[in-house]
Amino acid sequence: MNILAIDTCTETTSVTLCVNGEKSTLVLRDVAKSSGHILKLCAEVFSETNIKLDGVDVIAYTKGPGAFTGVRMCIGVVQGLSLSSDIPTIGFSTLELLGFRAAKHLNCQAIAVAIDARMGEVYWGVYQSGTLSDEKICEPKAVDRLNGEFVGVGSGWSTYPDELRAASGVERIDSELFPKSSSLIDLAYEALKNGSEASLELAQPTYLRNNVAQKSVK
Repeated sequence: MNILAIDTCTETTSVTLCVNGEKSTLVLRDVAKSSGHILKLCAEVFSETNIKLDGVDVIAYTKGPGAFTGVRMCIGVVQGLSLSSDIPTIGFSTLELLGFRAAKHLNCQAIAVAIDARMGEVYWGVYQSGTLSDEKICEPKAVDRLNGEFVGVGSGWSTYPDELRAASGVERIDSELFPKSSSLIDLAYEALKNGSEASLELAQPTYLRNNVAQKSVK
């Protein structure tokens, strides 16, 4: 199975093309408006692997939450690629991707994911034993109370370290881990193996925040 994975929902943009189990990955970090480079990155991985879009069986993508422009860019690109070649898609939460990657990288099954959502808030999710729960947007002081088994990952932990530690009880932190499309490939394979299905329905975003205008005025 050939899978194209796309993630542009945070400050990091990445694309991976997995052909017969071999991954080709390109990543952009610390680049302004990096999500705007996604089509060029896709073209480059296709060139590296010598296959065309019609050789892709499934497109895996992150659907948010994350940066508003990045989420819309990811969804728009995935919709266009999927519709143009009738390729089914499978979407995952950005928080689930980061939790999945952290669990593998840190060899830990209890992950507290916090991504900076701006406006004094974080996107929060608890990833435990392969399942994401409590996905929400909230102030750092309003996150779930956890225990010392958990490791905190995501940009929220570097932006609000003291507040998140005090509220969650989590002490071990790795704020350098970021979502990456190569792990999205592994997440997609695992989901498909466990019975999830890719769909030809339009890819849809997850924003969590639905009151941007109101909060901006305050």
